[in-house]
Amino acid sequence: MAINRDVVKYTSNLARIELSDEELDHFTGQLDRILAYVDKLNTLNVANLEPASRPLEMKNVYREDLVKKSLPASEAIKNAPDKENNLFKVPKIIDTEA
Repeated sequence: MAINRDVVKYTSNLARIELSDEELDHFTGQLDRILAYVDKLNTLNVANLEPASRPLEMKNVYREDLVKKSLPASEAIKNAPDKENNLFKVPKIIDTEA
């Protein structure tokens, strides 16, 4: 598919992007070269390839979960600027009256 100036102008209008004449010429050339490259990919024989979500095989590496004793609540909040009933007290940020 060849890209021409009218297609770029139409697309920029849809996207609400104002382009100068120089920019129209510049982007027309760039988009035409991009689509020509993508068109080359259509010539590849991929019939025997399995679909892949990634180019490289990956696996997650997790550490083993270890149960450990945690801090008591009073120790965890001892440096908090504001606390109430062993909980962090924070300013209200969501107004429920709407």
